[in-house]
Amino acid sequence: MSDHAFTPAAEKQARRAALSSFVGAVIDWYDFLLYGLVAALVFNSEFFPNVSPAIGTLAAFATFGVGFLFRPLGGVVFGHYGDRIGRKRMLILTVLIMGTSTALIGLLPSFGSIGWWAPVLLVTLRAIQGFAVGGEWGGAALMAVESAPPKKKAFYSSGVQVGYSVGLILATGFVMLMSNLTTDDAFSQWGWRVPFVASVVLVGIGLWIRAGVQESPEFVEKVEKIEEEQTAQDKKRIPLVEALRNHPKAFLQIIGLRFAELFSMYIVTTFALSYSTQELGMERNFMLNVGLLVGAVGIGTIPLFAWLSDKHGRRRVYILGALIGAVCAFPFFIFLENGSMIGTVILAVLLVNISHDMVVSVQQPLFTEMFGAEYRYSGAGVGYQVASAIGGGFTPFIAAALVTASGGSWHLVAVYLAGGCIVSALIAWRLQPDASADASDAATRAELENSH
Repeated sequence: MSDHAFTPAAEKQARRAALSSFVGAVIDWYDFLLYGLVAALVFNSEFFPNVSPAIGTLAAFATFGVGFLFRPLGGVVFGHYGDRIGRKRMLILTVLIMGTSTALIGLLPSFGSIGWWAPVLLVTLRAIQGFAVGGEWGGAALMAVESAPPKKKAFYSSGVQVGYSVGLILATGFVMLMSNLTTDDAFSQWGWRVPFVASVVLVGIGLWIRAGVQESPEFVEKVEKIEEEQTAQDKKRIPLVEALRNHPKAFLQIIGLRFAELFSMYIVTTFALSYSTQELGMERNFMLNVGLLVGAVGIGTIPLFAWLSDKHGRRRVYILGALIGAVCAFPFFIFLENGSMIGTVILAVLLVNISHDMVVSVQQPLFTEMFGAEYRYSGAGVGYQVASAIGGGFTPFIAAALVTASGGSWHLVAVYLAGGCIVSALIAWRLQPDASADASDAATRAELENSH
């Protein structure tokens, strides 16, 4: 569909879809990131009190990673049905499941009350969180990308990633608020629970907004038409299997492309929070404030980089962002170790708001356009979530283990971060041009030429 053929009604639908994707992403990421923040501060003592502080921290981060292990399963299940019966229904379910599991974590008794049932139930609820968020990105990205004007797909779908920044602000701000309003003992006992239970309010808002959004027009035009024309044998085919069969390289490419994003975000906002308080003796509010700052800046930088990528190409933005992350890895930890607050803030902004935000700003169209419309919820969604499990969920755990193995030193963590960014840059550099930006641009140009 060319810009000339993009009607006012279609423009209105595109904006609604973008808003719905943004709000849903805010809710899911608030819930998901809240867990990581509290795990770094409280879960080691509340749910694993009978072990050393170092082992308790590793155990807490391991439960954080469990959520990522279940994200691919969510991508498979929600992707399958999203490709068969529509994006909208699945997105309503993801918000409902995520909000319920988050509120239940806030009501969960501690180890002192129910013994080992406490960490068992904690892990179970974290797994459910991961299952729900596993279906969120693929559906939200598709609703926005498939509804957007041809030349503005990155910009319109950037709300999916801006939702991450807003979710980070809300989660970090709520934890900080409760931290400042309570004593350390009160925060450990009940203060951390309030942000979890409050998730039910966000869920209500999300359900109300998503209920008013129409199904993706590209799904209706292409997938439903294909369904009508398919034979009974064709309908038995599984979308994920078709995606793997037709685009086997895309899954591996998505995993490597996401290293720069996942390593930079979770090392700065989750691991560094634990490292700075436990190893360096810094006040926890400092890194919480850094989380608030990078979340706030991301609200502007992600749409800006998405807009630039629509004009100048997605690969260029991706490669530059990943290389900036590699360059900034060691300086970030040098400033953090030396207690330089200004230097730490500057490097955190470079790692998250420049490197991370440049990379994520183009992922929605870049990843979804690697797959056909009839199986891209499964293809892009599962590939994205497998990458999350491999590169994101256990990054804080791996980083903490590297610190323990090196006697408290951060150097191996910096190598880990820089290496992941370099891998992402190399894969983006080797992508074929038609697998990056410029597939939709080429299609748009062709349509414009044909219309004349």
